[in-house]
Amino acid sequence: MILNERFMKIAIELAKKGIGNVNPNPLVGAIIVKDDKIIGQGYHEKYGQGHAEVNAFKSLTEDATGATMYVTLEPCSHYGKTPPCVDRIIENKISKVIIGMVDPNPLVAGNGIEKLKKAGIEVEVGILEEECRKINEVFIKYITTKKPFVVMKTAMSLDGKIATKTGESKWITSEKSRLQVHILRNKFSGIMVGVNTIIKDNPELTCRMAEGSNPIRIIVDSTLRIPLKSKVLENHDNKTIIATTKKANTTKVQKLLKNNIEVLIINEKNGRVDLNDLMRKLGELNIDSILLEGGATLNYSALEEGVVDKVMVYMAPKMIGGETAKTPVGGRGIDKLNNAFKLKNITTMNVGEDILVEGYIS
Repeated sequence: MILNERFMKIAIELAKKGIGNVNPNPLVGAIIVKDDKIIGQGYHEKYGQGHAEVNAFKSLTEDATGATMYVTLEPCSHYGKTPPCVDRIIENKISKVIIGMVDPNPLVAGNGIEKLKKAGIEVEVGILEEECRKINEVFIKYITTKKPFVVMKTAMSLDGKIATKTGESKWITSEKSRLQVHILRNKFSGIMVGVNTIIKDNPELTCRMAEGSNPIRIIVDSTLRIPLKSKVLENHDNKTIIATTKKANTTKVQKLLKNNIEVLIINEKNGRVDLNDLMRKLGELNIDSILLEGGATLNYSALEEGVVDKVMVYMAPKMIGGETAKTPVGGRGIDKLNNAFKLKNITTMNVGEDILVEGYIS
């Protein structure tokens, strides 16, 4: 068991190399072991390209007959953009396959395991399953609901302020925390803010890490108030989507479309963009994950509408004060503490001088 876990950890670390490049596919790593020695390894490197198992076979240093394959996710058994991986495993005469987790994709969901067993290959499932599920939390949510996995990220002072009473907000947290945010932007398919953030800060919403990829920019703007000279409308490294309603000015819509800006007309709820309808439409566009960097109003609406899966709060060791200084979550707020949005599976870590608190909406 210890040996199995050691090899699966190697496969998990390989899988992580695909972060930012495989969405909406899962992160998968695979290694081939013979006589307790790794003779092949690979990971899913890019969406539409070879799967981890295929890449592991391509790297073989010797014949794989009788070897054991460790793979973080159940091998596929259907034809998609690539042929079924189980067929390659059978062809290469692998004798045993150790799998981290069953694929939640309804097209696979145990079929790959069954096909391997019918071919006489020994199969073991569930080695480091929790770790394997963790790296693919985005994929699990998206493949089972067709809605994106949403992470609400915010940075604040120790007393819960995102700006001073005069509106100054740069920079509350440390440089290390800000660097982590760009790593997150590379990881997620989309980044979402409200139009008030665009009007006030005029951000670019790009990823500034070397060889990183810019997320799709999603602006929630119920009445289409976005200034046409906003930086997000001038940057075409990735597309920008404006989520609005039928209240939007049609002339302005046409101007945005001519500038290659995608405009989604979303159903209204309480006079605003219906965030659940928006999530459905974004899922249809293959956007599997969203980093929500919204202002206080959008953050509360997202929590209230139940679209947030995970929360990441960077806290700086500073006290700002001020009754009018803004907090990360605004809106109308709750009336009773029993109705508070609760988190579970909490973890904390130091990021430079800051503290990162992560948790999942319970």
